[in-house]
Amino acid sequence: MRVAEGCTVGLVAHEPVVRQPVAVEFDDRGRPWVLQNHQYPNPAGLERVAVDRYSRTEYDRVPEPPPHGPRGADRITILADRDGDGVYETGTDFVDGLNLATGIAFGHGGVYVLNVPYLLFYPDRDRDDRPDGDPEVLLSGFGMQDAHSVANSLVFGPDGWLYGCQGSTVTARIRGIEFQQGVWRYHPPSRRFELFCEGGGNSWGLDFDPQGELLYATNWGGHVLVHGLQGASFVKAFAKHGPLRNRFAYGWLDHAPHGDFQAGHVTVGGIVERGTTLPAWLRGRYVAGDLLGHAVRWHDLVADGSGIRTRNGGVLLESTDPWFAPTDLAAAPDGAIWVTDWCDGRTAHPDPDAEWDRSNGRIYRIAGTDTPAVAVGDPAALSLDELLADHDREAQWFVRRARRELVRRHGIDPAATAPLLPALERRATTAATEPTALEAVWTLASLRACDEDLLVRLLDSPHPAVRAWAVRLVGDVGTVSETAAHRLDRFAEEEPDVTVRRQLAATAARLPAAVALPLVNANVIRAIDAGDPRMELMWWWAVEAHADAGAGEVLRRFVRPTAWASPLGRHALLPRLIRRYAATGSSAGDEAAIALGAAAPTEADRLAAWGHVATGIAERPADGVALAGSVLGRAIVAAWEGMPHADVLTRLAVACRPPPALAALRDTAFG
Repeated sequence: MRVAEGCTVGLVAHEPVVRQPVAVEFDDRGRPWVLQNHQYPNPAGLERVAVDRYSRTEYDRVPEPPPHGPRGADRITILADRDGDGVYETGTDFVDGLNLATGIAFGHGGVYVLNVPYLLFYPDRDRDDRPDGDPEVLLSGFGMQDAHSVANSLVFGPDGWLYGCQGSTVTARIRGIEFQQGVWRYHPPSRRFELFCEGGGNSWGLDFDPQGELLYATNWGGHVLVHGLQGASFVKAFAKHGPLRNRFAYGWLDHAPHGDFQAGHVTVGGIVERGTTLPAWLRGRYVAGDLLGHAVRWHDLVADGSGIRTRNGGVLLESTDPWFAPTDLAAAPDGAIWVTDWCDGRTAHPDPDAEWDRSNGRIYRIAGTDTPAVAVGDPAALSLDELLADHDREAQWFVRRARRELVRRHGIDPAATAPLLPALERRATTAATEPTALEAVWTLASLRACDEDLLVRLLDSPHPAVRAWAVRLVGDVGTVSETAAHRLDRFAEEEPDVTVRRQLAATAARLPAAVALPLVNANVIRAIDAGDPRMELMWWWAVEAHADAGAGEVLRRFVRPTAWASPLGRHALLPRLIRRYAATGSSAGDEAAIALGAAAPTEADRLAAWGHVATGIAERPADGVALAGSVLGRAIVAAWEGMPHADVLTRLAVACRPPPALAALRDTAFG
């Protein structure tokens, strides 16, 4: 193995204690837990019915959740270093018999486990490392058609939601939401489930950067990650993975542009390095496994307008052993990075019946050359003042642990945490540095202590990331008072930072139309985001979210001259909106498309609008309103009679089958 300058690498666990590891996490007592995926690639107890060319498999049934369904070979093991030599030579299973398990996370007095098709919660409230009983099924319906792309990588976000990925060639159907790939999230206190964003390739691993931006790994050649934006749609291999969920998305975002792509093409287990003991040059960089390149690489995260771009930095760890296959990375309490190694010459299953060697597995520790020992202790024994001190530490592992412990206590005894809330609010609203303020905001959000008054005050923060998170949390609440709505409207008219406006667009898609459309309108008038493809789509998705239920609010704004006078409105939003209404195949949609086109200020604009109508008509469902004789058909004929030589109107009029249009077309064609 070759390791970067200023770093060391050591073997901390190996077979037979660890075999086929796919995830490693540290609990709040600093102990490593490893998820061993011995069952891959075929679930136990099921029969294959069909397999397609992309390895998507249909099974004879949906297995019951553990422990009632077929008993698989996967297990979650707590590792122990009994003699203190740095090698974890023993392990105790927290749970075994799992069947295609792919993710673990700690919180709320137990352990969350992804065992497709389920998200499970194993309570361990007495903290004796044994489940208190059978797991609770929190979610059901994750796709299991392809074991190398199932739901994976559980991570608690800074907002208290539990986030996870789903890869490419599976289909999830959860609470009426069907999707193939992307990032989803679950809120344990309220039990809400959402698809956070869609697309991005076969994703395995996600993390949040210091501003709370979500980054998830990808297998898309030439790229290393997707910058996940709330409510956004990202590129897919559409022929293989199917279309976007929303047929009116009218566009998608690409992966983060990457410079100097190196070996391999599968990025896994990526984390943003935020420790304090590895070399300082690594701080804030994206570190991820290069599964097929037998390496761990670090990458620069570079601000790029409303998004980010990435750039290959170099090799953190590289092996000449072709069996070295890193599957996950985790930050340890002492600031080191642990890397799980699948340790096999086979890393995929084009032949599901091939022989597999499940006897191997390794975990390596990448550390600084002089990494001091860290006293971890038990957070349950800490006072509130001690937890607050941990909350202010530079080492992120301790900050996140303090947040989890506060949430655990808050759920048991809110009165015990109440004295801490004023101190957190002071940090959130007055901290001189953005990191300190952000951590306070996120802890308050995790404690469900961000009321509307606080969020409105946070809109005045000097820190852009704090303002963006205030806007995002408003969207998560969903309800907005009249006073707060007016403040948001003024905020939308003035906000100078593009990343905050990007979140404003994402949040507008989640708010009631009467609150959301003034925010959109303010930015249409400003037109400050015109020409930025990412922002144009984010604002479009905000409009589209209200195009049906909020049609009245939408039309009020977009028939105004200001919408046509704005470059953002004229070139990005109105063309999509007219097309979208014409594509619905409904009388209401037809009337909306007509009204928008009629508001166009010039003849050229009206002709362009009819072009967008034509595009939408071509996308109408087969069971939509017939064009001939409909309100839209009559409007087309009337417009054609006024401009009979306009090609687009002639084509549309012929589609409506009026005899004069057909005669005119014959005269034009044959002289």
